[in-house]
This record gives sequence, C-alpha cells and structure tokens, in this order.
Amino acid sequence: MTSSVRHVLLLSIENYTEVPRTEWVKNHPGMCVLNGSQVHWTTHVEDHIREEGALGVKKYFQFLENQLTESVVLVRQKLTKQQKMTLNALIVIDVHAKDVLGKLVQMEVDDVGAFEWISQLRYYWENDDCYVKCVQTNFPYGYEYLGNSMRLVITPLTDKCYMTLMGALSLDLGGAPAGPAGTGKTESTKDLAKALAK
Repeated sequence: MTSSVRHVLLLSIENYTEVPRTEWVKNHPGMCVLNGSQVHWTTHVEDHIREEGALGVKKYFQFLENQLTESVVLVRQKLTKQQKMTLNALIVIDVHAKDVLGKLVQMEVDDVGAFEWISQLRYYWENDDCYVKCVQTNFPYGYEYLGNSMRLVITPLTDKCYMTLMGALSLDLGGAPAGPAGTGKTESTKDLAKALAK
C-alpha cells in the first residue's frame, strides 16, 4: 500500500508542471491531487519569498486568486462524482492557502523562517520522500491509502490545533483537544491525520 501510494504521489508531483492544473486535477487520485498541490504550493511560496521578498509574496497571492477562480469555473462543468469530490476538497485547501498568503502579504513577510510561514503545515519532497513540516516538527508522510474524502474548512483555530498536535507528535506525546460538544475537535484531529496520511 505505502509503496503504491508513494509511487502515484510522486507521479502526480512530477506531472503537475507538465500539464495545465485544470487537466492535472482530473488525471490523478484525490489524495495525490491534494498533496501534490500542497508540495508545489510550499515550494512556490518559498521561492517567491527568497527571490523577491514581500513583493514576491504579493505576486504569488494574485496568482493564487486566479488559480482559485479557474478551479471554481472547473467545478461547474460536467465532471464525474469522484472528480467533483476531489475538486471540492482541493478548493477548500486552496482557499486556506490563499488566506495564508493574504496574512503573509499583510505582515510583509520577507523571510522563509518567519513564524507566520513556518507555523503552517508545509509539504516537501526531500531525499526521495514526502515530509510534512510545522514549526520545529519534521514528520514523514504516512502514505496510507485514504480514498477520496471531503476536507473541513481550515480556520485560524484549526491551524493552532495542528501546530500544537504536531509539536506533541514530535515529542512522542499525544494530544486531547478540549472544548464544548460539536465544535469539531474530533473532526479536526481526523483532518490532521488525513493531512499526514496516517
């Protein structure tokens, strides 16, 4: 399972730059689309920060807005049930990616080590493997097959939960989100597990 998922994830990451994104979304499995786009998003954000600083972040924010519009146009077309589900989850993640960039633009971030950036879940393809990083945590991607599932909207509170739970995981600890019933504690934890493919 893990070697198969790793193989198709790598194929989707490599294919991302070769075809238009609207075509790419339709040609790969759901979890590979979500992760492949996250790997490229992380790389592009860091490249823009290194090359042009705060101005680069602003340019990339505009690019993400256009990309999101393309996805919204695509979701209105005739698609299979699976493609629609993949695209819906991708749009949820793309909206969060754009919100993160908006925050970086607002804070005029010009360093890849800035806390506003490193506090996000970032995906890297390094040493022939996928890693998910958040602040000091460097977590190997799990490659467990998840199928094609919906994703929750990611709020600033979700980001804080992810950051705390990732920190706990790096120390071989667990986490127990606390709060009133029905606020999404379990679902947020399950979504983090999906993000790490574990």
